[in-house]
Amino acid sequence: MRIVAALGGNALLQRGQKPDAEVQEANVRRAVEALAPLAEEHELVVTHGNGPQVGVLALQSASDPHLTTPYPFDVLGAQTQGMIGYWILQAMQNRLPGRQVAAIINQTLVEAADPAFADPTKFVGEMYTREEATRLAAERGWTVKADGAGWRRVVGSPRPRRVVETRLIRLLLESGAVVVCAGGGGVPVIRDERGELRGVEAVVDKDLTSAVLAEALDADVLLVATDVEHVMRNFGRPDQAPILRATPADLRRLDFAGGSMGPKVDAVCRFVERTGGMAAIGSLDDASAIVAGRAGTLITPSGEYDRLSTSPGRVPEAAR
Repeated sequence: MRIVAALGGNALLQRGQKPDAEVQEANVRRAVEALAPLAEEHELVVTHGNGPQVGVLALQSASDPHLTTPYPFDVLGAQTQGMIGYWILQAMQNRLPGRQVAAIINQTLVEAADPAFADPTKFVGEMYTREEATRLAAERGWTVKADGAGWRRVVGSPRPRRVVETRLIRLLLESGAVVVCAGGGGVPVIRDERGELRGVEAVVDKDLTSAVLAEALDADVLLVATDVEHVMRNFGRPDQAPILRATPADLRRLDFAGGSMGPKVDAVCRFVERTGGMAAIGSLDDASAIVAGRAGTLITPSGEYDRLSTSPGRVPEAAR
């Protein structure tokens, strides 16, 4: 099968961890250990987030006295693609000696008139106290919002329309390579009045970009790997329950947090609705079991899973 696996931010940096290089490299090696069995059996594209990393670079850039103006977010996004792509590339090569692995910097086309530019919602950078976030917002012109128990910077997150380098990614896949791409959702670009590409100040949601890319590549599976085993109905309430199987319609009838599970659910529903393929959300450590139908929340057009499972099930009550 052809699989697009989207690594959540926790795969690179868990809450509370310092964004040191050695910490992230260790996390990447763990992530690759979970994904390598998929690469051994299937065609694999790996995408990844970059929220904490792009935030660190943005803060460094804004604090650098040698710069007249800080580097724009499209440039910072490209920098994180190179950095994280290198870590994943090297870890995958070490885990699968002899296998060709390609990590590329790519652009994601968005619309200049997307309303998301006027309503920033994408969290980037480190967690702060409310007082620290308020001070930094005043000093640097940031927009900040609450993220769980802390506060973080937010930037515009326009919807991805197309991954510009899709044909190149397809060629690499067809050559037998594992491809690492769409880091941080891809570098956000628009077409100007001359039809030329130009970077914009934004961060594209990597799960939505992964869905767009998976559709364009004719992928069989979109796997959104995160730090939870299942999507939960009524999350945080006494009656919360795991959703094991679902249709896109089942999930769209439920409410999910806009800054966390919401975009993931939107991405998997979009992929299944537009392709008829299978999507899943679940723990990175369960990646192989998820693709085999034994773990995670599986989303299909019918709510059943019969690709590799010997006993497909209907949508449980928890998903209705």
